[in-house]
Amino acid sequence: MNRLAVFFTFLLGGASALYSSSSGVVDLTPSNFQRDVINGDEVWIVEFYAPWCGHCQQLVPEYQKAAQALKGVVKVGGVNADEHKSLAQQFGIRGFPTIKIFGLDKKKPQDYNGQRTAKGIVDHALEIAQDKVRAQLSGKKSGGGGGDGGGSSSGDSDVVELTDSNFEKLVLKSDDMWLVEFFAPWCGHCKNLAPQWEAAATELKGKVKLGALDATVNTVMASRYEVKGYPTIKFFHKGDVEEYDGGRKSSDIVTWATDKAAVNIPPPEVKQINTEADLDEACKEHPICVISILPHILDCQSQCRNKYIKMLTRLGDKYKQKMWGWGWAEAMAQPELEQALDIGGFGYPALAALNAKKMQFALLKGSFSEDGINEFLRDISFGRGRTAPVRGAQLPKIAKSEPWDGKDGALPEEEDIDLSDVELDDFDSKDEL
Repeated sequence: MNRLAVFFTFLLGGASALYSSSSGVVDLTPSNFQRDVINGDEVWIVEFYAPWCGHCQQLVPEYQKAAQALKGVVKVGGVNADEHKSLAQQFGIRGFPTIKIFGLDKKKPQDYNGQRTAKGIVDHALEIAQDKVRAQLSGKKSGGGGGDGGGSSSGDSDVVELTDSNFEKLVLKSDDMWLVEFFAPWCGHCKNLAPQWEAAATELKGKVKLGALDATVNTVMASRYEVKGYPTIKFFHKGDVEEYDGGRKSSDIVTWATDKAAVNIPPPEVKQINTEADLDEACKEHPICVISILPHILDCQSQCRNKYIKMLTRLGDKYKQKMWGWGWAEAMAQPELEQALDIGGFGYPALAALNAKKMQFALLKGSFSEDGINEFLRDISFGRGRTAPVRGAQLPKIAKSEPWDGKDGALPEEEDIDLSDVELDDFDSKDEL
């Protein structure tokens, strides 16, 4: 197609595609790009062109020749970027022609910078296709456009892939805290952030969830939250939405998220241990569990016991960012637990910090007061303090017991002895002796 023909095409009907339906080059538009290129399994070579561009016109015969040679092996497409500006903007197209290759990871297409000849294009396309085959042979999955599920972008990623269809269920209706990155595949800053985001997601696992949403594809959520630049990071928790204003290194992200988690996490409940399930919940589901043995209710009535529990709750709130478990039992109600943690020799109340994974514990030997326990837990949080192995090298058995009803304790009533039938005259002083 020469320049004169292009000129008359503009006069008669506006911008025109450079490639006919028989050329082997697929005409790509916003209506079929996501379906065929991003969601498809094939490797694609895509040229972004403008009909008036001289270099694009010179490329036509070589590009068509490459399309014919790659038929059935690699897909070849063309985007009239003058007509479909949204696609050009989505992939950061700033000059014509621009050729991108969509291989294993469709969200991160590679720029083709080789010779603009059929042979150069074909050779590079075959190389990308071979790379994809080798990767799939080793078990790596292709990074497509994302489905309805809430999985991560790859099997070993801790970053959750978010879409318009799963965003409400996973993020908005969740009790979890989320940091969500709204990104564009062509965005350089987004690409630089990717490894930092992955590292932060792994470190924050169990505390704050990190997600990523391709805002160029999932436009509903991007529009709802007024995303205008990339990357945009927002914090979500139970209906609250807040702009992330921290740094872009993983350490910055972790610090910001941890501080936010500490503010939003409610204080842990200090639960009474009455069953083995109670002990498992307190210890197996947390890095450390803080176990207190409180005096018997007859030795420390409800006001006294509640005072201890409130003190432990305040301390739990202070250390809540550590995600520790907290529990208590009544003195002598759980003898195997006391024996495993070497509790009892110093009297009651008593307290120990237990690491259920390592089966190691540290026993509070100082004052059972807010200051004394705080000093003990501060040492634990810094990895200091003397530890000992749990007796039996496993969590002790728990004797099933009734939970405390919150009331004062009372001595069992003495059985009344009926003396009405006893005749005292039957006993003389000698018999009594």
